[in-house]
Amino acid sequence: MIQQNVLDKFKELFGADGDIRVYFAPGRVNLIGEHTDYNGGHVFPCALTIGTYMAARKRDDRKLRFYSMNFDNLGVVESSLDEFTPDPDGLWTNYPMGVMWAFEGRGMKFESGLDIVLFGNIPNGSGLSSSASLEVVTGYMLKDIYGFDVTNQDIALIGQYSENNYNGCNCGIMDQFASAMGKKDNAIFLDCNTLDFEYAPIVLDGAKIVVTNSMVKHSLVTSAYNDRRNESAQALKDLQTVCDIKTLGDLTDEEFEAHKDAIKDEVACKRGKHAVYENQRTIKAVKALKENDIETFGKLMNASHVSLRDDYETSCPEVDVLVDEAWKIPGVIGSRITGGGFGGCTVSIVKDEAIDQFKANLTKAYEEKVGKTPEFYVVSIGDGPSRLA
Repeated sequence: MIQQNVLDKFKELFGADGDIRVYFAPGRVNLIGEHTDYNGGHVFPCALTIGTYMAARKRDDRKLRFYSMNFDNLGVVESSLDEFTPDPDGLWTNYPMGVMWAFEGRGMKFESGLDIVLFGNIPNGSGLSSSASLEVVTGYMLKDIYGFDVTNQDIALIGQYSENNYNGCNCGIMDQFASAMGKKDNAIFLDCNTLDFEYAPIVLDGAKIVVTNSMVKHSLVTSAYNDRRNESAQALKDLQTVCDIKTLGDLTDEEFEAHKDAIKDEVACKRGKHAVYENQRTIKAVKALKENDIETFGKLMNASHVSLRDDYETSCPEVDVLVDEAWKIPGVIGSRITGGGFGGCTVSIVKDEAIDQFKANLTKAYEEKVGKTPEFYVVSIGDGPSRLA
């Protein structure tokens, strides 16, 4: 059991005495609604049963000691509550340190430091939100150990703030919200502009959600992701000269087409088109799901990938191979890239009787065309963060 392994490692490194607590926060997969979160649109993610496990115990001084079982070559990384400065080499400890920094920025001060051991079973760089999971489990742990009065939604917002301002990735709210607010067997239909949300049961009679890892690692703390945000912001700024809107998510497809000539830059226009159309696709997809029209849901997933490939340009050749091959298989209802892009995973809805063929066909084609072997996860939808022990 993973939580026991994390607890055992904690005791081995830091001793077995005192009040050692163990926590979990999930990763997420987004079914549809990509790069809409920071454009004032809707998203439709669900929490997974894979995520980040953390064992923690208060210290009687201001020292912080971190150990990751995923990066055991780094050993114990030491810091202090007096040293909130991001590591320039992008060390993984930037994520929990950033959350602590953000808590303190909200007036929640720590009277003592911590010993922390963690393990994540989300593949690193897969686009399934290992970073958001780490941020949320840190926030949930801080709330529990120090008794801070914060909700799970607060923890999501703190995680986003820390990633934006401590780690330098200008991400939207979706990943942290999905991890912090997850509900078993439900996806979250979230309006990222207002944070209004509803849970939508995922009932896939005779089909499963299959996540395929391209084994191409992505890193969102790069110019490419922030460039997309800036290009979208430029599209919005130009449209606001002719439309009374606050976000791109305020527009319908028809309204965008009527006013798109106001966007002077061709690239910014493509980014704006994706943001508007993807938001409308997400609204339509959730409506289709509620009506048990899974075929329409799948078609909208496919259209989402085309838009991400052509208009938002966040796919990559390797991921396109996986999607193109998936589309050829009878029994694949829909398939698209998921997450921030530039690598990572695809998400597909596959009929039960086609799953073996799906894995075999994609593996064969991917090995031939890319020279890598993809990994497959038939995923279950899990709950949000919890204290395990």
